[in-house]
Amino acid sequence: MELRSVEELMDLLYACRGAAVPDGRARRTDAHTHALRTAALVRRSRPADKELQVAALVQGLGPLLAPAAGATGSEHTTDAADEAGALRAADAVRGLLGERVFRLVRQCAAGGAGPSGEDGTENPGDADALLLRQAREEARPEGAGPGPGVLEDWRTVLELVAAGACRLNTVE
Repeated sequence: MELRSVEELMDLLYACRGAAVPDGRARRTDAHTHALRTAALVRRSRPADKELQVAALVQGLGPLLAPAAGATGSEHTTDAADEAGALRAADAVRGLLGERVFRLVRQCAAGGAGPSGEDGTENPGDADALLLRQAREEARPEGAGPGPGVLEDWRTVLELVAAGACRLNTVE
């Protein structure tokens, strides 16, 4: 599924409300609250990086795109389902939010920081993917993160990132 508008994305994010998804520790957490809390943590760390904030907001959408794929029992399978879900989320937002958001969500899903640059230097996306993973963990219910806020506050940020991605797509 490819999301084509911010309105479709907002509808999907609203659909997260009350949806319980595995939290990686054999427990389930509210996907809506977790997404908002993760994005708020990233916003505190990097207030000017809107694409990173949006990646934090959308990285958990995968289980909603294919809910049956996430219904598992073992921890190993849950990890695989989490990764597959995040990859689905990355694919779904690629056209709307751009390549950087796509790469960040994919890198975070893979659990690795991603490849270093060709010259052996650190890839700038590595630190961003690490920040996303840390925010995701800190946003767990027992984490002492900021309050989740409300989804409507993110509409303008989503529209800005989508508009930037649209401009880049037309130039290419």
